[in-house]
Amino acid sequence: TGELSPLQRPLATEGTMKAQGVLLKLALLALPLLLLLSTPPCAPQVSGIRGDALERFCLQQPLDCDDIYAQGYQSDGVYLIYPLGPSVPVPVFCDMTTEGGKWTVFQKRFNGSVSFFRGWNDYKLGFGRADGEYWLGLQNMHLLTLKQKYELRVDLEDFENNTAYAKYADFSISPNAVSAEEDGYTLYVAGFEDGGAGDSLSYHSGQKFSTFDRDQDLFVQNCAALSSGAFWFRSCHFANLNGFYLGGSHLSYANGINWAQWKGFYYSLKRTEMKIRRA
Repeated sequence: TGELSPLQRPLATEGTMKAQGVLLKLALLALPLLLLLSTPPCAPQVSGIRGDALERFCLQQPLDCDDIYAQGYQSDGVYLIYPLGPSVPVPVFCDMTTEGGKWTVFQKRFNGSVSFFRGWNDYKLGFGRADGEYWLGLQNMHLLTLKQKYELRVDLEDFENNTAYAKYADFSISPNAVSAEEDGYTLYVAGFEDGGAGDSLSYHSGQKFSTFDRDQDLFVQNCAALSSGAFWFRSCHFANLNGFYLGGSHLSYANGINWAQWKGFYYSLKRTEMKIRRA
């Protein structure tokens, strides 16, 4: 009749369970591959909107605003870049219009809404908002300049609506250091090109970054504390772009947002942007 005897039934049940167990294991092993294949190749970029980009796996994450531009996003705005790797997105403002665009902005000030008188950890990791005033972070800047060759542009504006800029053909942060932090996130700039601002930054080349709680300058006193900022101070500065937002002319010496070759040590600028692009 084809029916199983009582002795055969447990054996058949055991065999069926083993077969089901093997199929389950195979399904579990295949699941990660199926998920990977079903995931979109890259998270979409929406200017000013992070969306679900944090949650999506992306095989071709942009390193900088050059990559964002190459993906077809050519409007100024906030985008996600991945200098630390595929699992750590970093919001950044991309200047896509100035001199052909593709600029990754790492310092931006325009209204004094964010305090830049901060300690070492803040300057190392970054602070502020990419849609406002912010500092990208020394570690991010080091990783970017380690992977590509960059030029630097410094855009300046005063309270009388005058603008000027300075460009440097080479810009990097501790390019040869095994540990960039131990190296002090040393600044290297060269190849100055004048856009009316004059050269206030070459004096700082070769210097470690200093904050009020980590003095790495060459002066007997702490330049960051004296200048109310944080920068690659020497003894002490010709540029203090992270100084106090003092709103134009000020009586205090060299502690505003100063670019000495353009406005001297007693004028705090309205707007500053430090930005890099692949050379």
